[in-house]
Amino acid sequence: MDIHVVQPGDTMYRLAQQYGVPMDRLIQDNQLPDPSHLVVGQTIVVQYPELTHTVKAGDSLYSIAQTHNTTAVQLLRNNPSLHGRDLIYPGQVIVVRYDGQPQGTLTVNSYAYPFIDRGLLRDTLPYLSLLTPFTYRFNGGTLIPLQAGTLVNAALQSRVAPVFHLSNLDEQEQFSSELARELLASEEDQKELIEQILRAADQKGYQWVDVDFEFVRAEDAAAYAQFLARLRQALAPSGRPLVAALAPKASANQPGRLYEGIDYRLIAQSVDFALLMTYDWGYPGGPPMAVSTLPEVRQVVEYALTEFYPNQLFLGIPNYGYNWTLPLRPGSQARSVNNVEAVQLAWDRRAAIRYDQRAQAPWFRYVDDSGAEHEVWFEDARSIQAKLRLALDYGLYGVGYWNLDRPFPQNWVVLNASANIRSEM
Repeated sequence: MDIHVVQPGDTMYRLAQQYGVPMDRLIQDNQLPDPSHLVVGQTIVVQYPELTHTVKAGDSLYSIAQTHNTTAVQLLRNNPSLHGRDLIYPGQVIVVRYDGQPQGTLTVNSYAYPFIDRGLLRDTLPYLSLLTPFTYRFNGGTLIPLQAGTLVNAALQSRVAPVFHLSNLDEQEQFSSELARELLASEEDQKELIEQILRAADQKGYQWVDVDFEFVRAEDAAAYAQFLARLRQALAPSGRPLVAALAPKASANQPGRLYEGIDYRLIAQSVDFALLMTYDWGYPGGPPMAVSTLPEVRQVVEYALTEFYPNQLFLGIPNYGYNWTLPLRPGSQARSVNNVEAVQLAWDRRAAIRYDQRAQAPWFRYVDDSGAEHEVWFEDARSIQAKLRLALDYGLYGVGYWNLDRPFPQNWVVLNASANIRSEM
């Protein structure tokens, strides 16, 4: 796989000639909304088929997979134009294998809201090991239901393990220190909540459990780890692993409300896995910068590895960017953008995309119709490749995307080329 950065004068026809790859293959692999709209600085992923199969009457993905000693799900990953479906026709060329070897193996998780577009879900399920509907909540010892049956069933049908997700979000959609404190102060409430989690997991078909408490108070750190240990012990007979999603700390004593109640050492002894939420350095109320800056991500991973084993860790990867209006004003908030939308915005505003080598992230500036300047940071094939390489270089167990609800076709192509995707079913 190569990643081409669009230069002035590039067209898809010229790129096809330059790399010796059919133009329709480039367009399909990158799922370009309009192949004639190439932005200077945009990335184009180039893959080189090593083995293809021309569909004959009576073929199915399963039969093709058997013929070539692979799996139907791998054929779906290699052919994103199938959109996750076994809908093939005679004469169609299916890529069985690409040139080059993945660097390693990863378990791939992604969070998704229950209202995710079903077509987008179908497109991306082949690339997942785990799917985590967001989120179950609680009030004291009472679990608040989540209508996620469609996601759970879709995951199970695709042999993707669904994950039960519990958070301390309150009714105002805010992570609540007080909600966490009330639970952690009552062993009786914890016992009742854990029993309800087990019942829901059994009834709905969840295979894993993920707990994401944020803004836990410093004085509640030990109690939080104890709650996780109790939950893990309760899950053990069913064989369900427990994951804790953790604020991205670079040291044990890192100050700040987000970090002080999250004790990596205690939590490492209380869970099976941890997801490092290595994003939001760039955030809506802050200055323009990359959402996930690679040097800072590396610091978090290196600190986490002093308390966890590599095969306990998932690296968090953002599937979003932000659009800031300049100059920044008190109380102003950047607007969230998806990565495909960001490239389209650069085209619409005739802005060249730049790449920050330190952060390993793309960005650009433009002026809107009112004369206001904007700065946009997002993810592209290069920035995703850098994060995946970091996870693979450190031997981490997997990666976790926040979240699946935004389209980003290039991500899945780069993931498929970079790593074998582990099944958890």
